[in-house]
Amino acid sequence: MVRKRKSDQLFYKYFKEWIELYKVGAVRSVTLSKYNMSLQRVYELAPNLKVGEIDRRKYQQLLNDYALTHEKQTTMDFHHQLKGAILDAVDEGLIATNPTRKIIIKGKKPKEKRTKFLNQFEIQALLRQLDLSSEINWDWFILLVAKTGLRFSEALALTPNDFDFSKQKLSITKTWNYKGTTGNFQPTKNQSSKRTLQIDWQTAMQFSQLIKNLDPNKPIFVKNRVFNSTINYRLKVLCTNANIPIITIHSLRHTHASLLLFAGVSIASVATRLGHSSMTTTQETYLHIIQELENQDNDKIMKHLALLI
Repeated sequence: MVRKRKSDQLFYKYFKEWIELYKVGAVRSVTLSKYNMSLQRVYELAPNLKVGEIDRRKYQQLLNDYALTHEKQTTMDFHHQLKGAILDAVDEGLIATNPTRKIIIKGKKPKEKRTKFLNQFEIQALLRQLDLSSEINWDWFILLVAKTGLRFSEALALTPNDFDFSKQKLSITKTWNYKGTTGNFQPTKNQSSKRTLQIDWQTAMQFSQLIKNLDPNKPIFVKNRVFNSTINYRLKVLCTNANIPIITIHSLRHTHASLLLFAGVSIASVATRLGHSSMTTTQETYLHIIQELENQDNDKIMKHLALLI
């Protein structure tokens, strides 16, 4: 009787209860917001869909409707969030068979992609444009992200205590919630994001002087509310002045990783430095670079083999 009543429950209500039960307090607030956005879309697209009615056709139609206004990758993310709740409903016996099997992910034509990373000559041209004054400013922030590959929120959360200048190391243990009206420290994206990075001696020396008189427990760069767009606008000005492609602050992270890969640094080391939870993420993100490096390796192999004859 209870199972029959639950199978007649509207799916968006079941999904809401599932989020509250399994996600609230278990995931970061930004991730929870994405689940709640997905919940809102389910309510808009299928307000009358009952849990027990979900089969492969109805689920595919829900994804198709969502894909009309979203790109393929966003539709995939939507699918993954719904799939967790649906598979639990299958385990509970509320849905007869898994309706998510062999699902086709669609999506509208993606927007023209921005430049994801700069090459070595372009990043050098960008860094030459920086106004590295004797006090902390956003140009110092840009330099540090370029040298470390930190996520935006990770770099904002840095305090003087995170630096170990004697060992030229930087500890990443937290992020800064810049999206809230009042900023505050938050946990890292995942456990793998907690890491210690080696920094070059020049950067270590520069920052040791910049932050020596600052509060050891307060963010170095945050004085007031911070907007991602503020730093991206500064980057736009710098890129324009340097006559290079205009990039975002996140593109500096891609640039850092790309240059390391081209320099011959292993995927495992790059993944660790970026704080990726697995090498698969790194491989998928930088697949085009890895393929290019493999082609270069094939040329080297052929030349080596030719010398053996």
